[in-house]
Amino acid sequence: MEIHDYVTSGGKNVIKEYISGRSMEEKREIYKMRHNIILRGLLAFQELNTRQLRGKLYEIKCSDNRIFYVLKDGDNVYFLHACLKQKGKAEKFEIETAIKRAKELKIKI
Repeated sequence: MEIHDYVTSGGKNVIKEYISGRSMEEKREIYKMRHNIILRGLLAFQELNTRQLRGKLYEIKCSDNRIFYVLKDGDNVYFLHACLKQKGKAEKFEIETAIKRAKELKIKI
């Protein structure tokens, strides 16, 4: 499976930038999860703590980090947004950011 991170029009990879600001332990955990998705594809998602947010938009809970994603098909996943968990559920503005980015990429939620 291929992971596509959201990249701004200026070329900034917002997902990798978010990861780079995390602790070494969190970075390791997130990169291990990404590697597992690349190697195992859809099977990897069965082992992750995920939940559906809206339509095709899901989140991966990885420690206190949240990664919002869309599975476009069996071969491609789009990581749209990442943030630190602030409350028990995803903040509305965080979800809206992910939805806006999906629309920019012409991915239907």
